[in-house]
Amino acid sequence: MTDNTPDIPLGSWLADLPDERLIRLLELRPDLAQPPPGNVAALAARAQARQSVKAATDELDFLRLAVLDALLVLQADSMPVPTAKLLALIADRAPEADVQAALDDLGERALVWGDTAARVAPDAGTALPWHPGQVTLEDSSRTGEQIAALIDGLEQAQRDVLDKLLEGSPMGRTRDAAPGAPADRPVPHLLAIGLLRRVDAETVILPRHVAQVLRGEHPGPMTLTAPDAVVSTTTAHDVDAAAAGAVIDLLREVDVLLEILGAAPVSELRSGGMGVREVKRLTKTTGIDEPRLGLVLEVTAAAGLIASGMPDPAPDSGDGPYWAPTVAADRFTALSAAERWHLLATTWLDLPGRPALIGSRGPDGKPYGALSDSLYSTAAPLDRRLLLGLLAELPPGAGVDPATASAALIWRRPRWARRLQPEPLTHLLAESHALGFVGRGAISTAGRALLEDADDPAAATEAMSRALPKPIDHFLMQADLTVVVPGPLQRELADELATVAAVESAGAAMVYRISEQSIRHALDIGKTRDWMHAFFTKHSKTPVPQGLTYLIDDVARRHGQLRIGMATSFVRCEDPALLAQAVAAAAEDLQLRALAPTVAVSPAPIAEVLAALRSAGFAPAAEDSSGAIVDVRPLGARVSTPQQRRPYRPPPRPSGDTLNAVVSVLRKVTAAPFGNSRVDPAVAMSLLQRAAREQDTLVIGYLDPAGVATQRVVSPITIKGGQLVAFDSASGRLRDFAIHRITSVMSAHER
Repeated sequence: MTDNTPDIPLGSWLADLPDERLIRLLELRPDLAQPPPGNVAALAARAQARQSVKAATDELDFLRLAVLDALLVLQADSMPVPTAKLLALIADRAPEADVQAALDDLGERALVWGDTAARVAPDAGTALPWHPGQVTLEDSSRTGEQIAALIDGLEQAQRDVLDKLLEGSPMGRTRDAAPGAPADRPVPHLLAIGLLRRVDAETVILPRHVAQVLRGEHPGPMTLTAPDAVVSTTTAHDVDAAAAGAVIDLLREVDVLLEILGAAPVSELRSGGMGVREVKRLTKTTGIDEPRLGLVLEVTAAAGLIASGMPDPAPDSGDGPYWAPTVAADRFTALSAAERWHLLATTWLDLPGRPALIGSRGPDGKPYGALSDSLYSTAAPLDRRLLLGLLAELPPGAGVDPATASAALIWRRPRWARRLQPEPLTHLLAESHALGFVGRGAISTAGRALLEDADDPAAATEAMSRALPKPIDHFLMQADLTVVVPGPLQRELADELATVAAVESAGAAMVYRISEQSIRHALDIGKTRDWMHAFFTKHSKTPVPQGLTYLIDDVARRHGQLRIGMATSFVRCEDPALLAQAVAAAAEDLQLRALAPTVAVSPAPIAEVLAALRSAGFAPAAEDSSGAIVDVRPLGARVSTPQQRRPYRPPPRPSGDTLNAVVSVLRKVTAAPFGNSRVDPAVAMSLLQRAAREQDTLVIGYLDPAGVATQRVVSPITIKGGQLVAFDSASGRLRDFAIHRITSVMSAHER
């Protein structure tokens, strides 16, 4: 710094900016305009407030934060630093053009101000995710493995020193920091091998990368240039095909879950959510592995497809409320595959929770439960958008893996580093694949369209429709009575096949199995023998096995010889001997009583009569008053659709017209020369810091809490947290002065 470099307060610098620059500042830092500042001095004070500075640095990448770090090393928080001096300190760690661009961006955000020299706010250091100087002054050439190896070779006393600094402040004071201290002491040894850094003869600091390794994190960022996240390349067609396959699996799993919960709702825990045992039971019945089931449960609940309540019809056992499908689930199943995907994908994108935590244990040792409030996280949508935003910036077909994605995202958002480690990124990428946003590590066309405009479903839905294979109208019959479906069936055809066959193997190519039980199920709900013969003949691309024809005929011949009426209840049969056997087998349980050789009655409900006679080895069928076979299966339980949780949306930003109006008001109230009526807080801060540094005596104008204006002769000691600590000559002791109450500052020698 040269002696003639002016120390321009932030307020004065802002007052000289053109309107376009002020509007740009308010766009980048919307908190400065809410509520609108009364004048430029208030704007400057707000821009230097600790919370505002922290909020402004949330979106900064590693290079911009490293430039701030370097400026703090050069003491730009107390005096202007020439740009040339900053460039010389950073040297060849980053291209000069990139450093200058980062400096310009920081100037647009008013985190740095000045033209030929840079000045930063006094609280800028608190906004860094590390101690000031830890990027600029520390060695970053060692890898995490090398640091870990050094840590593993430490003695317990040496490790205790590192743990103590890790738990509290990274800086510590000790006499052992001085050169020449006994080498057998823990601190000199740690200094010698680079696991501590000497600040001065009595102060040491725990290096940033050492602290990260101690916390179990991957050290980084390591360089001031952005790392390359791409590890694979493929075609956009392959990406879309992989994403479409994942969507087919997801939709099938959602259908299975809705069916299972509709047939047997699950009790909700008193504390909310679903119990561990119930989740494991669902894992077995649905065939979905537990981590994947947790994701499906969370997404379907957030989409309003399942909810807790008292279902209709009510379950026979357990205590309410229960988790069951909602009435919205019926509308969901009627949508096209692409429309169903869009609902699930947008729900996951805004999901304020982390499904990957289900089953793991929190800091209190308790497991995270499915559908519980313990999974809630407002940062989860931000992390998903950050990951997908990174993928969207890459060329089509460019893929990442968790390690490279973690390194790239931490470089972009160093303040979020703990949330963006490889392990949580592994879960995020897995969920992105499951929801069809990503295929083969690259973003899909539909995912990119949805990310660009989540409020307009047309483009994303159309893209997913093109990616999904067209529904087919056929299947392949096998001699072992299995049905191979080489793609997604048309919706009506899939429903019809499900009535006469059971899923044996799910996936892109599903396999169904036909058995005596599945054929009886079709006959129970009104399908006929002729319908089944025609169905398989029409839709099978391979010849229908003769064994299937015989099986259908045999089951149909025996089915329905016993007829159970809808009145509670009667049993009729054309064969008196068969009816007599049925009455004898179930007379005690069902209280069957023969009215005629071919008719018997029972007070038991028709469903109980059906179940009892089937368990006794008979094959009865239910009929209505006209004698037609009817489906008496219980309808799936349903609960009312809950009010949807408001989806995540970023905080609203002021409109262009609003910002123009704010700047217009600022210009009107700054008609007089800046700061004539009352000292600018930024000016006061600068003068006070300089006086503390030079041990000068000042005369300050001060408003006490009662509003009484006084003048005090003080000797500033330090400034922190908006308070001036100074020696007050009148009282003869140290006092605290609120800086916002200081109305004027003058050197005692100028008085």
